[in-house]
Amino acid sequence: MDLISIIVPCYNEQEVLLKFYNEMKKVIKEMSDVKFELIFVDDGSKDKTLSILKKLSQKDKLVRFISFSRNFGKEAGMLAGLRAAKGDYVAIMDADLQDPPSLLPEMYELVRSGEYDCAATRRTTRKGEPPIRSFFARMFYRVINKMSDADIVDGARDFRLMCRKMVDAILSMQEYNRFSKGIFGWVGFRTKWLEYVNVERAAGETKWSFWKLFKYSMEGIMAFSTTPLYVSSIMGFIVCMIAFVLACFYAIKALIFGDPTAGFPTIICIMVFLGGVQLIGIGVVGMYLSKTYLETKNRPIYIVRETEEDYKDTSEE
Repeated sequence: MDLISIIVPCYNEQEVLLKFYNEMKKVIKEMSDVKFELIFVDDGSKDKTLSILKKLSQKDKLVRFISFSRNFGKEAGMLAGLRAAKGDYVAIMDADLQDPPSLLPEMYELVRSGEYDCAATRRTTRKGEPPIRSFFARMFYRVINKMSDADIVDGARDFRLMCRKMVDAILSMQEYNRFSKGIFGWVGFRTKWLEYVNVERAAGETKWSFWKLFKYSMEGIMAFSTTPLYVSSIMGFIVCMIAFVLACFYAIKALIFGDPTAGFPTIICIMVFLGGVQLIGIGVVGMYLSKTYLETKNRPIYIVRETEEDYKDTSEE
């Protein structure tokens, strides 16, 4: 029998964990010809998430958990789950039920057939999201697809079912600054996209604020494109040309008409403009340097505090 590993990153999900678990049990019962393991990754939650996971693992042998020493972020949670997964097929899902577990049977059949290596999901609508957030999300997908060679589909979710070869390919990429949507596209493999209407959270509140999403989008652009460096260089060249044209213009004007004014406003405007462009260029270069700095430190992406194995050993004693 095939084994499917379900990876569920969790951060303060006490309100939805049991609902998600119950929905997954329905799917597991439906897919009786397949074995499952549920790997919950507690990303340093401050609520009762970990205690709920301990109870679930104690009563259900299918439930495993990994608990981080602090909050390392969803990317670290997904990586930890992928490393721990033992399945022939591996799926990544959110605990808030925005990723419908009911799609798993169809996803499994698509990948098992051998025609596809991955069955991934994308939302056809962003119903329930603030309009401004939806607008910037669409703009981000357009920009990053033009800048990078990774195929990142608009509306793509992290919810996907992958074959073992694709999972191993993802795990071979050991970079510290991870952007999984880009990694999924960069490794390639044959992917079947399943479209569905956006589902709102079953309970609780989203952990992704506008600022966090903006930072995450910048991580993606820096991780899979060097275009901002080229843009910075082009802007510098354009500004130099503008400055040269202005210098010629004012020189000719002074020769023909004289220069009755000191030109203080013009000088200030040019200085501010050039200063702004220089700061943009330095900022872009600095962001890339900071990513390189973090990579060379070679720090672990996450630190595990305990797993279900530690808990079981303790309870046996």
